[in-house]
Amino acid sequence: MSLVVAILLSVALGAVFLLGRWIARTPSTRPRRSLHLVPPSHAEGSQAGAGSPRTSVLGALALQDWLVSIYMVLLWLFVAQGEGPRRDPALGWLTVDVVAFFVLLAVARARSTPTRVANVAYRLALPGAIISTFTQLHMILPSIRAATFDAEIYALDKRLFGFEPAEAWDRFVTPATTEWFAFFYYLYFGIVLVHILPMAIFERRMKVLRELSWGIFFVFCVGQLVYVAVPGFGPYRLLESRLAHPLEGPIFWPLVSETVASFDGAHRTDIFPSLHTAVPTFLTLFSFRHRKLSPFRYTWPVMGFVTVNIILATMFLRWHYLLDVIAGITLATTAFVTARFLPAREDEARRSLGDAPIWSPLYGSDPLAEEEPAPAAPAYSSTQP
Repeated sequence: MSLVVAILLSVALGAVFLLGRWIARTPSTRPRRSLHLVPPSHAEGSQAGAGSPRTSVLGALALQDWLVSIYMVLLWLFVAQGEGPRRDPALGWLTVDVVAFFVLLAVARARSTPTRVANVAYRLALPGAIISTFTQLHMILPSIRAATFDAEIYALDKRLFGFEPAEAWDRFVTPATTEWFAFFYYLYFGIVLVHILPMAIFERRMKVLRELSWGIFFVFCVGQLVYVAVPGFGPYRLLESRLAHPLEGPIFWPLVSETVASFDGAHRTDIFPSLHTAVPTFLTLFSFRHRKLSPFRYTWPVMGFVTVNIILATMFLRWHYLLDVIAGITLATTAFVTARFLPAREDEARRSLGDAPIWSPLYGSDPLAEEEPAPAAPAYSSTQP
């Protein structure tokens, strides 16, 4: 089963890039149009382009649409062939997720959909799929397989690094240190919220939004699929009998414990890679890259400090092994590197094919948009009167 899952994951991730490249190179039958203007077929009440050949929704999908689509289909297939005790409710909820996602995505990418409706549908489709499946991991992961790899990850940590942070830092556990790291661990949910929600609604700089969205979707889709291949509970369970100092605190540690419990944490095997590491790390790299723009010129140093403490907290609070954290940093770095060039190249390809851009502002226009080249005119001398 482990080998089969690994092969399927490899094939799926490879397919995302191959399909994206194929789409970018396939000639379009749609009429050419500017990416920086409202597409005529999306203009409410517009009759422009009536009777022109219509490209299928499939052909209009962006690379990140394919990424999330393959992620959703794979999760559904894994749960459908699973035999875990939570398979039936997991499959039911996941079926609702898949149907809602593809309906919203079809509405967003259909040429006949009005612009505002398409923009709202797109902002619901992809983030909604990631959020809904994350909240259902306590049903999804146990439904797919019962195996865990805690012992193997722990053994690798000891072999490769000579120590396990949860064990090595046990002597430093006090109510004060626990509260410090619990505060930053809990802050993770806040920094994800303040980056994604305002950006999705208010961001009009599409260069910025397309990089953020690709990176976030890549981290969550790849990370949550790898959970299927390498499930585990974390050091808090494997090393419980070896840790002498209990985690205690008056405010933030109870908040962290209650939050984890609210997602049925006892049944969640989502440790490898550490998304508590990957997501803040990507956001820090992303903020530093755009440090000349607001608000990132002010937030990137804060993000750096917070991210370091969140990463340490994942190990100090015994949720993650060192190898989980390294995998999370690797995932974030990969997302950041690909976000720097893939979305830009894809938007350029979509422009040359006359397709609508990956994202469009909910309101107003893109202040960073390049001027669309003027139509070719007869050559003339610049000195001609």
